[in-house]
Amino acid sequence: MRSGEVHNKGEISLMDIIGEIRKNPNINKAGAIACFIGIVRGESQEGVPVEKLELEAYEEKANETLTGICEDIKRREGIIDVHIHHNVGEFGVGEEVVYVVVAGKHRKELFSALIDAVERYKKEAQIWKAA
Repeated sequence: MRSGEVHNKGEISLMDIIGEIRKNPNINKAGAIACFIGIVRGESQEGVPVEKLELEAYEEKANETLTGICEDIKRREGIIDVHIHHNVGEFGVGEEVVYVVVAGKHRKELFSALIDAVERYKKEAQIWKAA
């Protein structure tokens, strides 16, 4: 498993990712693992009800971008591991579409890295809502 990947809906779970992070040879230096789980909201930013969401990706580029973000953030002081896994396909309200998981030595660095990873994948990854 790469640290940043696009998956079809149902191919990966949060526990799969945490299991992969626990295999990191430096995990004994971590004081915490934190995660962000992005889910489908029941209404758009404009307040329009949402019943489903379909996500697509330019998979090769998205994988490269997500892996690059992870590698960049892993170089930070106190960060042990970073994984970003984004699902594509059709999702109903409340279904999980993205997992961002960070292992770090201390919570201050950990939470900062988690926020940055979320903000960066949202801006940089080649993943979009289908028309």
